[in-house]
Amino acid sequence: MLSISQRIAEELSVKESQVISAIGLLDEGSTVPFISRYRKEVTGGLDDTQLRNLEDRLRYLRELSERRETILKSIDEQGKLTEELKKSILDADTKNRLEDLYLPYKPKRRTKAQIARESGLEPLALSIFENHNLDPEVEAEKYLDKDKNVEDVKTALDGARQILMENFSEDADLLQKLREILWAQGIVESCVVSGKENEGEKFADYFDYKEAISKIPSHRALALFRGRNEAVLQLSLKMPDEETMDSHPCEQIIAQHFKISNNGAKADKWLIDTVRWAWKIKIFTHIDVELKMKLKEAAEEEAIKVFASNLKDLLLAAPAGSKATMGLDPGLRTGVKVAVVDATGKMLDYATIYPHAPKNKWDESIAALAVLAKKHDVKLISIGNGTASRETDKLARELIARYPELGLNSIVVSEAGASVYSASEFAANEFPDLDVSIRGAVSIARRLQDPLAELVKIEPKAIGVGQYQHDVSQTRLAQMLSTVVEDCVNAVGVDINMASVPLLTQVSGLSTSMAENIVNYRNLNGAFGNRKDLLAVPRLGPKAYEQSAGFLRIMNGDNPLDKSSVHPEAYPVVEKIMNKNSRDIKSIIGDVSFLKKLKAHDYTDEKFGVPTVTDILKELEKPGRDPRPEFKTAEFKEGVEEIKDLKQDMVLEGVVTNVTNFGAFVDIGVHQDGLVHISALSTGYVKDPRDVVKTGDVVKVKVVEVDVVRRRIALTMRLDDDTRNQVADIKKDHPGKKRQIKQKQNEHVAINSAMADALAQAFKR
Repeated sequence: MLSISQRIAEELSVKESQVISAIGLLDEGSTVPFISRYRKEVTGGLDDTQLRNLEDRLRYLRELSERRETILKSIDEQGKLTEELKKSILDADTKNRLEDLYLPYKPKRRTKAQIARESGLEPLALSIFENHNLDPEVEAEKYLDKDKNVEDVKTALDGARQILMENFSEDADLLQKLREILWAQGIVESCVVSGKENEGEKFADYFDYKEAISKIPSHRALALFRGRNEAVLQLSLKMPDEETMDSHPCEQIIAQHFKISNNGAKADKWLIDTVRWAWKIKIFTHIDVELKMKLKEAAEEEAIKVFASNLKDLLLAAPAGSKATMGLDPGLRTGVKVAVVDATGKMLDYATIYPHAPKNKWDESIAALAVLAKKHDVKLISIGNGTASRETDKLARELIARYPELGLNSIVVSEAGASVYSASEFAANEFPDLDVSIRGAVSIARRLQDPLAELVKIEPKAIGVGQYQHDVSQTRLAQMLSTVVEDCVNAVGVDINMASVPLLTQVSGLSTSMAENIVNYRNLNGAFGNRKDLLAVPRLGPKAYEQSAGFLRIMNGDNPLDKSSVHPEAYPVVEKIMNKNSRDIKSIIGDVSFLKKLKAHDYTDEKFGVPTVTDILKELEKPGRDPRPEFKTAEFKEGVEEIKDLKQDMVLEGVVTNVTNFGAFVDIGVHQDGLVHISALSTGYVKDPRDVVKTGDVVKVKVVEVDVVRRRIALTMRLDDDTRNQVADIKKDHPGKKRQIKQKQNEHVAINSAMADALAQAFKR
């Protein structure tokens, strides 16, 4: 039996020593971001993706090991643990295989087979099974016993059959064989529940549907299970052409496994009937549930990965940077809420203007915005993309045209979650005396400056970047999203003198209470002057300092290295570079030509090897470099403000708002996202839309088709293609796809409350 470290090493195609080292660090409390960044010598350079996979497999295999020990102990206490069985249990490499082996020995309620055994019928069952030439009815006569409630031949044979059926259904090798065959060849069929045709119209594509179970993509699988859960669809698992065959293919496999066949022997027919009943009553019921669960779990895992991928893209969207920004939360009757924040995100001023109907104070509103912009030296205007956003964008453009000396730029941003943030406990604590509507404008301004810093504060149910997230495993979802948030925050780094509690909580090694203590310490003592000051924060000990220090930045502190990702423990390496070259730190930082001439191996020692020194030299070229892309935004087409303004073949710029397995949704400035179907993303074959686009990308698209009544927009990124052909391509796509597209556009990728709760837990960790 391979050890856990051997198995993981084999699966990841790395050395076992690397795995053992990584496991040791994880068990000591080190985080994946810390290990991947600062312990490369220890792990042999395992990256964050390898470490996340290692962490997942370690958790699974340890659970498997614990379960194995429990099973071995249980069977041993029953006095039934043979050397052969023990070896099989030790060799079991999945939870399914382990449970199959345990099935015959697992304590269970009193079954019909157990009752038959208590009545002394097991010898009858085994004798017929082992000698097919015996006449079952004649043999059963020998076991009649009124005291044991075996009064006639039928009762005796029924009991014997129950015993054999249970034996067949608990054969681990047989179950594995049937499971593999059904997964490889099985077909899932769905039909509508009688009388639910109208009620379940949204599932119409699945009223008469079939597809190979192993080929069903995640979004279709989840649609099928949702239809079943809503009592609209009935799902069945079948083998191809089973209805035209004399016996079910799996019955034939069972018979072959136990060497049962119809050769004219006296017991053959009785045994074949026993096989049939074993399959229908015992085995199929078990495997049917299991394989459908496997399909559902795989679909859920894919949906969670889609959500996580989109969330990562959203969190790592390009920041506009540290500039005074004016946030506009558009509205008609209630007015446009205005908030001005400085370069650090601190709120400076606010107002409400009424440029739109019914008050139509257009000129007065422009004048008011100009006064605010001049007073606070505003450089950016951030406009929420909700109701009246295009009208408000027009207002901002006119402001820029009338007052060119202000040097303003306006950008429309997603306002998803701004209203939820406004009513949150965190916002109430931050702005206790500010109206809820103005808080939303503050959030809109800040998310342009730094999306990551702002989005970690927002209730996750308002972030619509998932695909079929409904009813997925909340534990797995929270686990996955927690790692995404943690990885994003630590990849970028955090300015400790500006960061909020929610942002600091995501830093490697810091808990919520530590983050709160950091902010309280900062409020009482002023800005941190150097990283060592962190050790004075209550409850932040050496371990937390080790894990977090490299990810925390002090931009204008005592030591220039404190604004870099160089860990304090590695400062001696920089000192060695300074001493050997007779230069001070300020002259070294940013001197790219000098740094590129240095050889990493000249500055290594027992603790810091070439990988770490190489990272240090690269970081010194541009300390605290932001890994996020350069900021850019789409230019929405003038005069295209509503869906009715769209025309076929119109070429527009837009922003990708969500990526699913069947395409990407793009905001083109008409208050309704359009869909670029996977077939229209590129002229080449696209297996995964995320290979072509990601959330936040600015793309050029062409309008393929517009349905104003149902508010559906089909777009293409294949700008040279004939749009009429693309409409045909999308409409002839496989079952369920078109329905999913409609649902996505109607729901606008809404996330249900269960999903929100899971993501909220991830952000709180």
